[in-house]
Amino acid sequence: MAEVTSTKLNPESHLLLDQPLLRLPAELSRKNFKSAALHVEHDRKALLGTLKATANDSLAGRKSASESLDSLDTMINRMRNLKRKMEGFHEEERTIHRQTRARLEHLHDLYRIPSLADVKYDEWSRVRLNRLLVDYLLRSGYGESAAALAKEKRIEDLVDLGIFVQCHRVEESLRGKSTHECLAWCSEHRELTRKTHSTLEFELRLQQYIELRRRGQLAEARHHAQRYITPDSETINPEVHRAAGLLAYPPETKVEPYKTMYSSSRWDFLSKLFVKTHHELFSLPGRPLMHIALSAGLSALKTPSCHSKYASSSSNASSTTTTVCPICSTELNELARNLRHVQHNKSSVEHDPIVLPNGRVYGRERLLEMSSKAGLEEGKVKDPTTSEVFDASQIRKVFIS
Repeated sequence: MAEVTSTKLNPESHLLLDQPLLRLPAELSRKNFKSAALHVEHDRKALLGTLKATANDSLAGRKSASESLDSLDTMINRMRNLKRKMEGFHEEERTIHRQTRARLEHLHDLYRIPSLADVKYDEWSRVRLNRLLVDYLLRSGYGESAAALAKEKRIEDLVDLGIFVQCHRVEESLRGKSTHECLAWCSEHRELTRKTHSTLEFELRLQQYIELRRRGQLAEARHHAQRYITPDSETINPEVHRAAGLLAYPPETKVEPYKTMYSSSRWDFLSKLFVKTHHELFSLPGRPLMHIALSAGLSALKTPSCHSKYASSSSNASSTTTTVCPICSTELNELARNLRHVQHNKSSVEHDPIVLPNGRVYGRERLLEMSSKAGLEEGKVKDPTTSEVFDASQIRKVFIS
């Protein structure tokens, strides 16, 4: 019974890591619907206005029949363009629905698996591992490798290739000291960024202003500030004041904060701010899911002794023990060094525990057997961890209370 309980699968705990799997399609669907509604409303107003004006002009005799027909042809062409746009939005919605269906089915498979020992759980875990690898590659800028892996493993509908590729493209354009693509992105998502009180667009406009001042275009810089920066004076007052003061300081100034404003490090700041804003907008974690899963797994396995100087043969050359602890392995020991370890409520001990003079506890039978194999003379025992040798008469029996 104990073994069944320990291997029973708890789907809810697994889904904590997979929340972005469904959040992003929901955000994309909402964005797609709002964009479609915006186009419909914009063209509706324009068409109704044109239709009303054409009808009034025709009735009043201000337009000839051919001119009225031309106006009607223009409205028909506009409606056809709207139809093409709606077909694009519809196709996008179908893609989102297909991805959502595939992701729900993937998560539902977890509820069909009764035990961690089931072979189906291994298959499901491999799919999730591939998803995490694709997510990591996308966040690191390896879009082609991520797409190739997703295609090979047939998990295209379970990963977000398009959204991360677009994010990386805008990020790289900022690192290349260009604001055009990012400003276009802000314009497309202005309604959502305003709701989250994002300062991304203001910072981009401020950077444009800084570049104008750097090139000595003072008149253009003042005009730019009046159009894009001054309107935000009530919400971002200190930054607006600094921008005004920048006109009095040349690019080679050593005076702060203007030296920092002229610094090329602002481009790195803008790229990081964009990525942060982008991920918040689409409900994406700020860290790769691989990091989150790896940190949780390492912490779950880590114990206080994993980084002791007497921990294991991997960290202590004089130790005669070997270990199966993954945290004590050479590959993972340094990765887990700064992570917390979990609190274990249960522990397992030998049936005949004894304590050595150095305070370390072992099973008597196993300790004597290991000491004998190490070639020690009779009556001597060796601590397998620290390699210290003691008289057998110094060991004391331990009583667990």
